[in-house]
Amino acid sequence: ECNSSCGTASALKVHMRTHSGEKPYKCTECDYRCTDAGALKIHIRKHSAEKPYKCSECDYSCAYVSNLKRHMRIHSGEKPEKCSGGDYQCTTTAGLKLHM
Repeated sequence: ECNSSCGTASALKVHMRTHSGEKPYKCTECDYRCTDAGALKIHIRKHSAEKPYKCSECDYSCAYVSNLKRHMRIHSGEKPEKCSGGDYQCTTTAGLKLHM
């Protein structure tokens, strides 16, 4: 049983697709399919040169906000990934896995 609640009928419709497996939105460039138009719009950036997220500190730009957040750690010095066996810290999970 699902305990999810949605604020609108359209949000509920999209949510119900996670249970039915329906993925009506398809990328024209590859086999990617998804449950909502917003996800498809974000996915399509993989196939284009669109990089709407810009760093305010340098010339870096990217297609996804998550990449910009990760990049900004370079400027802030934030190192949220910590080794449980020592003092090692780094900016990404991938970096921590390499350390291990």
